[in-house]
Amino acid sequence: MNNRYDFVYLFDCKDGNPNGDPDAANSPRIDPQDMRGLVSDACLKRKIRDYVLKVGGAGRDIFVQTKSPLNPRIAEVCQEAELPDFKKGDGKWDTDKAKGRSQKDIGKLQSLMCKRYYDVRTFGAVMSTGPNAGQIRGPVQLTFSRSIDPILPLDLCITRVTDTDKEEGEMGRKNLIPYGLYCCHGFISAHLATQTGFDDADLELLWQALTQMFDHDRSASRGTMAPQKLVVFKHQTALGNAPAHKLFERVTVQRKTSVPVARSFADYDFRVNKSDLPSGIELIEKL
Repeated sequence: MNNRYDFVYLFDCKDGNPNGDPDAANSPRIDPQDMRGLVSDACLKRKIRDYVLKVGGAGRDIFVQTKSPLNPRIAEVCQEAELPDFKKGDGKWDTDKAKGRSQKDIGKLQSLMCKRYYDVRTFGAVMSTGPNAGQIRGPVQLTFSRSIDPILPLDLCITRVTDTDKEEGEMGRKNLIPYGLYCCHGFISAHLATQTGFDDADLELLWQALTQMFDHDRSASRGTMAPQKLVVFKHQTALGNAPAHKLFERVTVQRKTSVPVARSFADYDFRVNKSDLPSGIELIEKL
């Protein structure tokens, strides 16, 4: 990759919980000062990982998988590199010896990890546990997504007719929002891509995941989630040709004045200022 990229990603959620907070009884995440909804970067990365895993193919395995230990994956790469994994007879890892692994060997392991795992060469990874392959920063970074308008978290009561230990049915709770349109900003570094091996084919798969991943992650608790817009700013150079925040200002989303409460993407006016783009910037609308 020889180009830097910055992008704006819009997605919405209707009658569901886009990203529950486990510290708040799984209620939708909010900014308590302005009541705008939040979706963590880790939430979107999880969906991208799951989509890529379904696509499959050489070099598209996923390092961070649901309920799958990380250390054995690092140990497999140690064996491939013919390096010790520092596993003791009791099945645990000798962390003191692992911490002493040389930077040369760590670099060799990281190269193999990037080659094998899509998410490592895309997002980077903390691999300093167990056998120890150090830490690596990925070229693709996402911000927290923030809703355009304040959201209304609802805590609804539902009836469960099946029994567990009691003879009668029990009551349950369900957290959701009626509607929320969220905006996420993304950044792709050409220099970090060179370090991890993230290439143009990986980039195309990333765009594909952002436009299709919600269709393969359906859940009653998440309601209807869908991508709405993906606006990409491509720089002609690796260092970039304009500040990202100035490019993001060209994308505006406002609720229509005739709509008191938004309940769909059609309730918003979406505009992209394409005039007088800075020199060296190409604007691409993927959605």
